[in-house]
Amino acid sequence: MRSLFLATFLILAGLVAPMTPLQAQEAQNPRFKAVAFDYFVLFDANSILPEVEKAFPGKGADFVKLWRSKQFEYCFLRSLTGRHEDFFKVTEDALVYAAKAMKLDLQPETRTRLMNAYLALKPWPDALDALQKLKAAGVRIITIANFSPKMLQANAKAAGLSDLFDELLSTETNASFKPEPRAYELGVKRLDLRKDEILFAAFGGWDAYGAKSFGYPTYWVNRFNLPAEELGLQPDKTSQDLAGLLAFVLGRP
Repeated sequence: MRSLFLATFLILAGLVAPMTPLQAQEAQNPRFKAVAFDYFVLFDANSILPEVEKAFPGKGADFVKLWRSKQFEYCFLRSLTGRHEDFFKVTEDALVYAAKAMKLDLQPETRTRLMNAYLALKPWPDALDALQKLKAAGVRIITIANFSPKMLQANAKAAGLSDLFDELLSTETNASFKPEPRAYELGVKRLDLRKDEILFAAFGGWDAYGAKSFGYPTYWVNRFNLPAEELGLQPDKTSQDLAGLLAFVLGRP
């Protein structure tokens, strides 16, 4: 009843187009009961680039690449050594490292401005439509993201997407980082569903590997058209955007 009401509301509000009878029948039987998103599937990690370029002209792309790689390296190292910090702190530590490594002067106001960029990422152009269609079909929508709760909530609010999530679930809940198995386990526990009832949507190949290794059906939204990781496991499906994921979940061609 709740899903039918929401679908009707979205159509009347002009946010989604009415379904054909065949589409309506298919939407009543999605392949999965829930989709768990990594946040970068929905938000463009490179949308911080203009702010970084403004701070360090001519060095923005190289800085962002180093900053991001150090973010995840620090997550992995903290997981292995049991020295957890939330992802916002990890992001700041990685920022400081990147500035030192590139011998750039990171003034306090610049540091604050760049950190704030991670609280207002731009959603990918197809994110809103995909979330609305999943919600209208009765699919539960959560995140399983390394982002801290502050980062999850700020970005969703800034993009006007907050109401489309059933829960913004952070791995901070149990002080873990993906690809730790207990990070992925949060989705099963919060949704009270079996693994095979939840589709995990990954942005990174390593995250697709982690989710698949845990036992989730896994969809890799490979935005940057990267090769698959050579780790012996492949996602169930992959595409460069969310159209393929929608077809996979809702069973449409």
